[in-house]
Amino acid sequence: MKFIKTLGITIFLSINATLSFANITLPGIFGDHMVLQQNSEVRIWGWAKTGEEVKVTTSWDDQEQSMKATNQAKWSVILKTPEAGGPHRIILKGYNEIIIEDILIGEVWLCSGQSNMEWSAGSGIDNAEEYLKNANYPEIRLFSVPHTTALTPQNDLQGEWVVCTPETMKYFSAVGYFFGQEIHEKIDVPVGLINSSWGGTPAESWTSEKAIRKDKQLETAAEKLKDVPWGPVQPGRIYNSMIAPIIPFKIAGALWYQGEANVGNPENYEKLLSTMIDSWREEWGYEFPFYYVQIAPYKYGKPYEGVALRDAQRKVLSTPNTGMVVISDIGNIDDIHPRNKYDVGLRLAKWALNKTYGMEDVVYSGPLYKNMKIEGKRIRIEFEHTDGGLMAKGKELTDFQISGEDKVFVNAKAKIDGNSVIVYAKEVKEPVAVRFAWSNTAEPNLFNEAGLPASSFRTDDWKVNYE
Repeated sequence: MKFIKTLGITIFLSINATLSFANITLPGIFGDHMVLQQNSEVRIWGWAKTGEEVKVTTSWDDQEQSMKATNQAKWSVILKTPEAGGPHRIILKGYNEIIIEDILIGEVWLCSGQSNMEWSAGSGIDNAEEYLKNANYPEIRLFSVPHTTALTPQNDLQGEWVVCTPETMKYFSAVGYFFGQEIHEKIDVPVGLINSSWGGTPAESWTSEKAIRKDKQLETAAEKLKDVPWGPVQPGRIYNSMIAPIIPFKIAGALWYQGEANVGNPENYEKLLSTMIDSWREEWGYEFPFYYVQIAPYKYGKPYEGVALRDAQRKVLSTPNTGMVVISDIGNIDDIHPRNKYDVGLRLAKWALNKTYGMEDVVYSGPLYKNMKIEGKRIRIEFEHTDGGLMAKGKELTDFQISGEDKVFVNAKAKIDGNSVIVYAKEVKEPVAVRFAWSNTAEPNLFNEAGLPASSFRTDDWKVNYE
């Protein structure tokens, strides 16, 4: 009996000792092979027993910081990162010890959106075999966020950082990879890419429910979304589980390729995407660059819903520190998933190289509508981003339409005049408005000399009939 009593006390003491200690833990976004943003103050955070002392030591400066876990069992520390390089390590000590190995310091970008961002070489892209064969980049690191949903913002997610190899690149975002490859090669620093994307999902699910509920127009539109079998449509469901757990992991900026799932309600998209961008930046605490892809021409059900969404995307450029890639020349009107992902990634990289990394010689945008001037029976359209001048790929410019006060648009003649295009039609004696590439499947031939295509646009603000 004495032996049993002693054994019982020993077990009790052992259990009690275990309960009195806790191990420090880290969110899934931190791990071996990760990339931290260079020349920055980055936050490392995690959990531990209340009051537990956590010591963090960084190999790049041999500095140790110490803090105690709060009464919510949370801790965090701000680390100052050096210029790009590595590999480095971080040692964390509490009741246990964690060592994060093979850390690179460089540029970190978040890649998000729906299926065209999610699309990988393994899904099928142009020249996939060649790109895969050459995808050995020890200084490019990849992190893929799995599909999950949640009713409220989450603290953690699963996933791991991996080194870019043909095997790991094969199922990573192709657009994200090609962007990262170009950035890595042009500025010669390590690049970390976080892919958080989900095919067929509307922007509402990527926007916090709190941000949607603040705006009656967005809230009403969101309530009209119909469930689909391939993913959530409710506000915040993806944001809560696939974006919120990453915050405030320091990023250089975000890439976005989405919009196809919102063509059924394009009149709300300008406000919706701007709201999403603003809310993400608010949560991160700074105005990071946000570069996005305008959806490609495609045979949508209603003949003008696709171009109306593209026009809404163009207007989002009024949101500070944003950039838009036009891909009307590299789409596929019969396939909502164009297979040329290389040029999409390259064009996104042009925005970053110029606007984020200061390479002023890089031309980053095709022609964008600036303003119009009525000149008798003609309208002059002036453009921004005409680098080197405007050009037509073909004998004559295509896809211009013109209208008088009757709001009836007819096909128009158009000719380049310096950085402008003059538009006219004999049927319209007193023109008031011009539309360009105004159909779902328009593949216009107006470019700048750098070979980047012009965005579709309209000069009027009349109510659009999507039929």
